Amino acid sequence: MKCRHCDASLKLTFVDLGSAPPSNAYLTEEALKASERWFPLRVLVCESCWLVQTDDYADARELFDATYAYFSGVSVSWLEHCRGYAEAMIDRFELDGDSHVVEVASNDGSLLQYFQARGVRSTGIEPTASTAASARAKGIAVVEEFFGSALAKELCRAGQQADLMAANNVLAHVPDINDFVKGFATLLKPAGVVTFEFPHLLRLVAQCQFDTIYHEHFSYLSLTAIRSVMEASGLQIFDVEELSTHGGSLRVYGQRADTAGRAVTANVARIFAEEEQAGVTTPVFYTQFQRAAETVKNEFLEFLLKARKQGARVAAYGAAAKGNTLLNYAGVKNDLLPFVVDRSPSKQGKYLPGSRIPVVVEDELKRDKPDYVVILPWNIREEVMQQLAYIREWGGSFVVAVPRLEIVPA
Repeated sequence: MKCRHCDASLKLTFVDLGSAPPSNAYLTEEALKASERWFPLRVLVCESCWLVQTDDYADARELFDATYAYFSGVSVSWLEHCRGYAEAMIDRFELDGDSHVVEVASNDGSLLQYFQARGVRSTGIEPTASTAASARAKGIAVVEEFFGSALAKELCRAGQQADLMAANNVLAHVPDINDFVKGFATLLKPAGVVTFEFPHLLRLVAQCQFDTIYHEHFSYLSLTAIRSVMEASGLQIFDVEELSTHGGSLRVYGQRADTAGRAVTANVARIFAEEEQAGVTTPVFYTQFQRAAETVKNEFLEFLLKARKQGARVAAYGAAAKGNTLLNYAGVKNDLLPFVVDRSPSKQGKYLPGSRIPVVVEDELKRDKPDYVVILPWNIREEVMQQLAYIREWGGSFVVAVPRLEIVPA
């Protein structure tokens, strides 16, 4: 396999999680009668540009189809993040009614609704029909297509150049990362700004966040790797912020290299130095990850098996993609985990891909009164613990498996 950015041969393995179905391919009752498509889940490292990337087996159009079940607006903490982002960008870059904000992978409009509320013209680009329809219901204009350089040129011809382009947690989802990023350089106005948010590879490795690896993520990004991609596409990094979202993320600010007018902040050099010190540009940084993932998996399985042997009841909360990676890697089925609660109506009444564990409404948790509730989306553990604090009424405890097994009394 060749690197999807620089075309170098890939030989270094980061992690091999066996095989799994797409993590957001939730099953209906009827679909349980049929077989699922499983794909190898192996991640490689380019020793030339240091882009970490999945082996190519699944097509993006299979993964992000009309039934795509992830709606970002379900999470209260994510909505707060979106609101804060909109306010910060409006203030920092002096956006107003004459400005145009474009969000790529706008999902259900959770972010753009805050720009619209401040009178800033907004356009979403979202290929999945289910989430695009939800955004339109909020009054947001949506282009229902995959983004790339061709669509960017089309939008430019239509007079849709952007003062700000946002791409939150989508950069990892694109198979042709070069064409995707070139589209931003094309669609930005000369003084425009792009921001990319993505989980930071440094945090993924440090906290063994292997469950964020699934087929919908084609790349796992360091600032070192994304600089190479952006510079090749005509973009310059001028600032970077560290965020707490998704277990530790970066927000990278870019501008067109041909019209760069903003000074580069000291944050950029600081993060590069941190990555260099951690060894991001050396093979040894990547070779220890497999063993760490296996340790997390084994500890989680040991907990479930011990709980079953002791007659304790266990349930899970959050039918998240990262949870599906953990469950399928560990081989967990509904004998060890009878059900998963989720607040999203698009997932309720369906079954997790691979494990086929049923997704149920929260009332089921109150009826069953499990001794343990496993929080699968550990990145919002505080939000979930607050929401489910009532499990203390029957002496329940929370369990988090990543980055290490932790049992927390309610």
